[in-house]
Amino acid sequence: MKTKYSGSLKFANHKLLFYLYALFLCPLLTIHAHTTEAAKTDLSFCTDASDFRFHQWQKDDLAELSDQRIIAERTALEITYPSEGTVWTIPDPVELKWYTKNIPVDRAIRFYLVKDDMVVQELGKFENNNFVDGVSLDRSLPAGNNYRVMGIEMFPADKDHIAKYATAFFTINKAPRKKTVQPEIVKEVVVAEPEEAAVAIEETPVRNTFEGRKITYIKEMNVNNADISISLWDHGRKDGDVVSIYLNGVAVVSNYALTYQKQKFEIQLDASKPNDLFLYAHNLGKYPPNTVSIEIKDKTDSENIVLNSDLKSCEAVLINVKD
Repeated sequence: MKTKYSGSLKFANHKLLFYLYALFLCPLLTIHAHTTEAAKTDLSFCTDASDFRFHQWQKDDLAELSDQRIIAERTALEITYPSEGTVWTIPDPVELKWYTKNIPVDRAIRFYLVKDDMVVQELGKFENNNFVDGVSLDRSLPAGNNYRVMGIEMFPADKDHIAKYATAFFTINKAPRKKTVQPEIVKEVVVAEPEEAAVAIEETPVRNTFEGRKITYIKEMNVNNADISISLWDHGRKDGDVVSIYLNGVAVVSNYALTYQKQKFEIQLDASKPNDLFLYAHNLGKYPPNTVSIEIKDKTDSENIVLNSDLKSCEAVLINVKD
């Protein structure tokens, strides 16, 4: 049925059917009523029921349209490169390509490199330009075909819906080392002189286990002085991780529940030896393993690292104090 108005044809059809029901069918019911008062009651009931059902259908249709609009306005992210079959070679810089829906250009996207189900490197936080190149890979990463890139929308407008995406597995290779051509050595006759007694240099052993857990060192770094600060926050998403931070086998942060907010701690290094700083997990949280972002800062410089830990292993860094 067409109407001369521009309103919804569906609503017009529904309304017409209910008015026909109220005007023709309900009065027929009054013929069987025993009293005039009963007839009025029956007609009133039919009219009220028709109006109620018509308005209820209007509310249902508006709710359905609202749900469709919310779904249409949700943000989405898809990483188009790397993809299945991609091969990256360390130490060559790499590029990232992606596509988004309903995410502004000035909104940042954070990218991570994942090996199996463990984050091994934060690739960076970039503006939503759909492309970035010149991204450096950690030279210490092993070769393998079980890598993928994960992207997460930063500062979402709808905190109940965060756009995120993980690529298919791809391969990372390491470039072969170039052979160094040794120059020809001309032998010279040297008069032997008495050798001085060699002075033994005592080396500090590197900690490889702690309370039965294997320790893996992912980085060695230098700082300008022994007094530093470390700031901790949950890497990726808050899922109830509880951790401790150990420096040279002594807890400097104990049973700390990670949040999105940075928490700062002041610590002092031993300038006479390499200092091992490692992450110890007390639980696995909702999404294992426990992953923490750490900012290490001295008086002049700062550096961000990512450490992972589960109930069998810990990741660590070695920190040296410059002379």
